Amino acid sequence: MTSTVVDHEIIIVGAGFSGIGTAIALRKAGFEDFLLVDDADGVGGTWHWNTYPGIAVDIPSFSYQYSFEQQRDWSRVYAPGRELKAYAEHCVAKYGLRPRIRFNTTIASADFDDTVHVWRLRTADGHELTARFVIGATGVLTRPKLPEIPGADSFTGAVVHTARWDHELDLRGKRVGIIGTGASAVQIIPEIAPEVAELVVFQRTPIWCLPRPDAPVPGAVRRVMSLPGGQRLTRWLSQAFVELTFPLAAHYYGVLPVAKLGERTGRAHLRDQVRDPATRAALTPDYALGCKRPSFSNDYLKTFNRANVTLETDPITELTPAGLRTGATHHEFDVLIMATGFKVMESGNMPTFDLRGTGGGRLEDWWNTHRLQAYEGVSVPGFPNFFSIIGPYGYNGSSYFALIEIQTRHILRLLRRARRHASTRVEVTADANDRYFREMLARRGGQVFWQDSCALSNSYYFDQHGDVPLRPMSTPEAAWRAGHFDMNDYRFESLAPRTAPAGVADRSRAR
Repeated sequence: MTSTVVDHEIIIVGAGFSGIGTAIALRKAGFEDFLLVDDADGVGGTWHWNTYPGIAVDIPSFSYQYSFEQQRDWSRVYAPGRELKAYAEHCVAKYGLRPRIRFNTTIASADFDDTVHVWRLRTADGHELTARFVIGATGVLTRPKLPEIPGADSFTGAVVHTARWDHELDLRGKRVGIIGTGASAVQIIPEIAPEVAELVVFQRTPIWCLPRPDAPVPGAVRRVMSLPGGQRLTRWLSQAFVELTFPLAAHYYGVLPVAKLGERTGRAHLRDQVRDPATRAALTPDYALGCKRPSFSNDYLKTFNRANVTLETDPITELTPAGLRTGATHHEFDVLIMATGFKVMESGNMPTFDLRGTGGGRLEDWWNTHRLQAYEGVSVPGFPNFFSIIGPYGYNGSSYFALIEIQTRHILRLLRRARRHASTRVEVTADANDRYFREMLARRGGQVFWQDSCALSNSYYFDQHGDVPLRPMSTPEAAWRAGHFDMNDYRFESLAPRTAPAGVADRSRAR
């Protein structure tokens, strides 16, 4: 490359598993001049912020890890959150990333300087960082989403969101209301129900809840994993299970009957777990399995058999100083728990900062005009030298670790070529992006999301344009494409040798 005129060749925004995996991949490929920045005070992303009672991974642990850094000591098939946090710390320590992470640093904006092919990132406290390339690794399950309810600030009791749990909050003997029945609620409700005096669960849309094949990892499995090839076999079986239960079931709904089988399993699970017919009916989804994120639990549904647990399905009309109203009923609480999920495919979360590319165009405006889209889920025309790990039409619903490794493979192909040819600007062509977007739209007809019943699901999979920007393909196909996309789909340009412009320090020699 040409003479470095930046603080770092690469800045990675986010120190969760996406950022950690990207940093490890960069080091393995010989890229050493990078920095991770995160607004948290520790690594782990989702597993740093989310610490509510009962938190655990919702796919088998054997799949929820890097393929190159597999652990044998998960305590359960579905590991608890503290073990995922520890795994993040382990990876950071093993691969020497700690000195390359800047915590408590919120990126507020990033502007591409066309004259020198440099990104200028501004932090929330007013400092500037510069980089040739920026990789967005901010994830999607970290920014809490609060419900828009009249009187939201009037409640005088304790209020806590599941993603910002207060561990000093004592729920014993309290009257507690929980708003939401998504994945976080499914985990936390069985944990807190035995200790509270009263628990009212406010449900807008019932969730498909399937039995979870969870247990302490058996000694026999540990022994198999210690044999030559045993760990690889265990992971392969786990990956096959994950692939079958979402990517294949969701994207090939019209061909494979997996979702229909899952629905029968879910209904049988509901019949077995919930005694009261009226409660059972209220917990029964009226949309196809896969329209929204399903959940797996052996305890959630049967919690509604408890005398101190009530399911409320009437819409919330307002919050009051003492609780909340649903129609003519006033519910009084000591504590309100917001299990209302995260900003996912919304403004302010993709990315989490104001991003301006060529000519000052804002990425958020571009997506508002052109719909959410990105070439192979990584790049957007007009925003050179910026790559996403979790971009539109990048994630297919498999393990996030599969996504991370697929997208970093794509990005590294670009960075290696840029290095070989001394390129300072890498940008996907509009034609390539348009071709990919047309392909994604053409392939979505067989997905579960376009069944009529999905209109009833209130699913965060649907963006503001009515699209579902998940990649409609299997994980093996997505992985193959990352290593074989046409490099001519990108333009590689080089700056003529020049003196570093004013305001941009050349620190490369100091390192």
